[in-house]
Amino acid sequence: MINPKEVRKLTKSFPSKQDVMQHTPDKGVVTMLKFFEEKNIETCFDRFDAQTPNCAYGLTGVCCKACHMGPCKITPKSPRGICGADEDVIASRNILRWMAGGVSSHGARSREIILNLKRVAQDKDESKILGKEKLIGVSKAFEIYDENKDLCTLADEVCNILLDDLSRPYTDEFKTIKAFAPKYRIKLWEDLEIIPISTYQEVFEALHRTGIGTDGDWENLMQQMLRCGLAFSFGSVMGGSIAMDILYGMPKVSEVDTNFNALELDYVNIAVHGHSPTLVHSVVALSRDEEYIKKAKANGAKGIKIYGICCSGLSANYRQGDVSPLSNSIGAELVMGTGALDAWVVDVQDIYPSIMDVAECFHTKVITTNDSARLPGAIHIGLDHYHSNLDEIPKLAGQILDVAIDNRKERVEGNLFIPQTSAKAQLGFSVESLFQKFGGGDKLLEKLKSGEIKGIVNLVGCNNPKVMYEKTICDVTDHLLKNNILILTNGCASFPLLKLGYCLQDAKEKCGESLAKIVEEIDIPPVLHFGECLDNARASGLFRALSDLSQLETKQMPLAFSSPEWSNEKGIGAALGFRLMGFNSYHCVEPPISGSQNLSNYFYEDSVNVIDAKMVVNRDPLELAKTIVNDINTRRKNINWD
Repeated sequence: MINPKEVRKLTKSFPSKQDVMQHTPDKGVVTMLKFFEEKNIETCFDRFDAQTPNCAYGLTGVCCKACHMGPCKITPKSPRGICGADEDVIASRNILRWMAGGVSSHGARSREIILNLKRVAQDKDESKILGKEKLIGVSKAFEIYDENKDLCTLADEVCNILLDDLSRPYTDEFKTIKAFAPKYRIKLWEDLEIIPISTYQEVFEALHRTGIGTDGDWENLMQQMLRCGLAFSFGSVMGGSIAMDILYGMPKVSEVDTNFNALELDYVNIAVHGHSPTLVHSVVALSRDEEYIKKAKANGAKGIKIYGICCSGLSANYRQGDVSPLSNSIGAELVMGTGALDAWVVDVQDIYPSIMDVAECFHTKVITTNDSARLPGAIHIGLDHYHSNLDEIPKLAGQILDVAIDNRKERVEGNLFIPQTSAKAQLGFSVESLFQKFGGGDKLLEKLKSGEIKGIVNLVGCNNPKVMYEKTICDVTDHLLKNNILILTNGCASFPLLKLGYCLQDAKEKCGESLAKIVEEIDIPPVLHFGECLDNARASGLFRALSDLSQLETKQMPLAFSSPEWSNEKGIGAALGFRLMGFNSYHCVEPPISGSQNLSNYFYEDSVNVIDAKMVVNRDPLELAKTIVNDINTRRKNINWD
C-alpha cells in the first residue's frame, strides 16, 4: 500500500532550478537562465520548483478521476475507490489513458501528413512526390506494386492502406504490421490476441474500458495497453514516417550549426516549433524563393533564416538542409528570450502555453498553424479543423513569411542577448545511408558480431525537470560510448548531443578504442542523428534489418531502447513499441505505477514472460548506463558473440 511520506522523500531528490544552473552541461542554457532571472522572466524550471512537493498519489498512479463521485485516492485507510476499484485497477486505468493519449498524438499528425500526400497524389502531380524510391519499396511491401501504375496512383493506394490501418472500425488485416513486422513477432502478437483492429479503434476502446464501471481487471487493461502499443508503432508512427519519406523525400546527411550562436542577426529569423512538417516544408522552401528574399532585403535583412525547436526543424533540415536546431521544448523559452526571433511558427505538440508570456517581453510574433494547438494572443494562419484547405499551403506559408519580414523592424537592440555557444553537427542519417557508409548492412553486422561495436542503443525521448536537464542524457551517452556502443538519437533527447559535439566525428575521443577506430575509418559520428521522434520507425527498421541479416530474432540481438528523461504520453508509447519487438527499454524517470505492486511487477519483471522485454528504471544515469552495458553483454554471451 502507498505510503505518501515515502514518496515525498523521492520528490526531495528532484533537481531545483539552482541545481540545473550548476550542473546542466550546456553553458548557453545557464547563461540564459541567469539572464531570465535578471529580467524577472519565469521559466519551466521556476514553475517546477513551485510545484514541489509533488502529489504523492499522482506520482504513484493511485489517484482516480474517472468519475465525479471522486476523485478517489488509495491509502491504508481507504484501499478502494468509491466504485470498489483497487490500486491495481486505478493505476492500470491511468497508464492506459496515457498510452491512448500518446497514440492519438502521433496519430493525429500522421493523418495530416498522409492526407497531404493523398491530395498531391489525386492532383496527379508526380513532381511533388520526392521520395519515389521509397514509394516503390513500400508499394512492393504492401504487395500492390505494378510497373504499369503511375507514381500518383501508387501513392494514392498507399495512402488508402495507411488511412485504413489508422481508422478502420471493423476487424480486418492490419496491413502495415503484416508488411513491416517480423513474422515470428506477428505470431507472438496473434497468440496474445493483441493485433489492433486499427489505431483509432484501440484508442476508442482504451477510453471506453477505462471509464467508470467498465473493465475492472488490471491484467485485461494491460492487454489493451499492448494493443495500443502496436497501434502506436505501426499506425501512428510508421504510417506518418512512410508518408513523409514519400512526399518530402529521404533524409540527406548534412552538417549544420547548432545552439544559440547559430542565430544570425542580419537575417529575418524564424523559429519552427512542433512536430508537423505539412506547413513547415513550404515555409522553408519559400524562405529561399527570390521574391521573399527581396522582401527581406527591402526590410534591411540579408535574407531569411529558419531555426528548429523540437521536431519540425529536424524534419525540415533532414530534407531541405540549413535549418539550425536550437532547442528541445523545455529550452524553447530560453531561445525566444534572445530577442532575435522575428516569428515563432508553431504547429502541434510540446508547445508550452508559457511561450506567450515570454513573447510579451520581446517583439516576437507567435503564429499558430493548426486548429489542435491554438494559443491565446497568437496570430493564427493555418489549416482548418477539416483539413479542407491543404491546397492553400503555399499561400499560408507566404502569409507567415510576410508577418516575419514585417516584424523584423520591431526588434529592440537592447533586448538582444545571445550566448556565445555553438557547435557543428551532422544530421540526416537513415538505414540506407548508414548501410552505404559501412558498405552494406552485412558489413555493419560484422562489426557488431566481432564486438568492435558491442551493441546499438536508440537513445531518444523528451526532457524532464525531475532529472538533471540534458546532463542525464549526456551521462548515459558517455558511458555507452566508452563501452563501444553505437548510439542512434532523435527528437528532443538529441538536442544536447547536437549542441555539445556528440554528432561529429571529433566525438571519437569519447569512445572506447574499437568504436573510435570505426568512427574514424567509416567517417561517421559515434552518435548518429536519426531524425525527429516519428523516426523511431527508422531506428526500429535498422534493428529489424540487422536481426534479419543475422538470422536471429530481435529479442536475441544486442540492441536496446532508452529514453532517460522521458516526460509525456508519447514517451510511454515509444518505449512500449520497442519492448513489443523484444528490446528492453531503459529510463531515469519512473512511470506513475508504483502505487500498484502488481503493475510494477508487470512492467519491471513479468512482461519478459509475455513480450520478451521489460522496462528498466534507475534514477542514477551512470547506473542505468551500466545496466544497459551489462544487459547487452549478456545478450552477446547468449548468442556466442563474445
